[in-house]
Amino acid sequence: MWIENKWTALSLSAGAVVLSLTTWFSATAILPELRASLGMSPAAATWLTNAVQAGFVVGALVSSLLSLSDIMPITRLMAWASLAAGAFNAVALLEPGAASVIAARFATGAALALVYPPSVKLVSTWFRQARGLALGVMIGALALGSALPYLMRGVGAGPNWQLVLVGISVACVIASHLFGFVLSEGPHPYSLTKVDPRQIGAILRNRPVMLANVGYFGHCWDLYAMWGWIMAYAAAAQLAGLSVGNPAILAFAAIAMGAPASVAAGKMADHFGRCNMAALCAAASGAAALLIGVTFGGPAWAFLVVATIWGAIIIADSAQYTAAVTELADQTLVGSTVAFQMGVGFGITMITVWLLPMLAEVLGSWRWSFLILLPGPVVGAWAMLTLKKLPEAELLAGGRR
Repeated sequence: MWIENKWTALSLSAGAVVLSLTTWFSATAILPELRASLGMSPAAATWLTNAVQAGFVVGALVSSLLSLSDIMPITRLMAWASLAAGAFNAVALLEPGAASVIAARFATGAALALVYPPSVKLVSTWFRQARGLALGVMIGALALGSALPYLMRGVGAGPNWQLVLVGISVACVIASHLFGFVLSEGPHPYSLTKVDPRQIGAILRNRPVMLANVGYFGHCWDLYAMWGWIMAYAAAAQLAGLSVGNPAILAFAAIAMGAPASVAAGKMADHFGRCNMAALCAAASGAAALLIGVTFGGPAWAFLVVATIWGAIIIADSAQYTAAVTELADQTLVGSTVAFQMGVGFGITMITVWLLPMLAEVLGSWRWSFLILLPGPVVGAWAMLTLKKLPEAELLAGGRR
């Protein structure tokens, strides 16, 4: 199949990413059942989520170091990686033991590092104009794919955790077909480069790029901790007497709200400025981290409103940090620069994903645990407002800072 229309390419790319990224929280969505099946302690079970983060970090940094997405056809790379993610996701069906499942989750994350960052580069080859909107669609795909396991648990499979894993692995096979046989690079491809580990130094020395990266790192501080633990947080609020319905459905709704929000924020950023939109979303996310604790005791409608709005705004700025990197970086190193940004950023997510349940245990309640996420949005907003003042910011969104 030969695609000539950029919107068709964007739609199919986003669909493939949605299908692939369902593997990210496949274990988290069925955590109680998987814990019981594997005989894991609560502390060990956190590694069913964190192992994916760790695998993604290693995969992204190795990809950046070796410039994988800059030296080989990215659709072929993503096709094989998506197939691998589906295979590793299915390992838990064999119930081989906790250590083997955690190792498979690590490998799943490493495979996803060769799907999601290259997808950003792929879509950028189709869009010189409206890139913020296009990458907003891709971030929306990330949000929707991450949310779907919760929906599968809450509506379809219920506690039958094997059905969740089977459905997600099949989704990866479909995604692999789209990447390998349907999608191709657009009319604005980036130049290929050669493997040179010293290219990491070029990324680190680029101050505008690093400010966009610092903004992204702040964004990562709160994003995956909220996504990973919002179901547990809602369940704790329910145990405390708040009527929130099905916590899995609430988690799905909150995370999935990020999909339309990312698209809308991308479109607005193309008109009102990347830095402005990212800083605004970061500030709003920080406020939500406080307000979710305020509404923990009710009323229920306020808790639900804060949770869903937070789910929308916590991811809405993500595309703008990555779009900024594609515009500010050396154009022969775009794939490597994006992989570096995401590799370090997802490494940061491991800290808060690990810390949050420990903090809740120390406090004796989940209520104020999300306050630990507040520094991330503060740092993110500062970095983007600092970037806005630099002359290189003229390269952003056609001069819209």
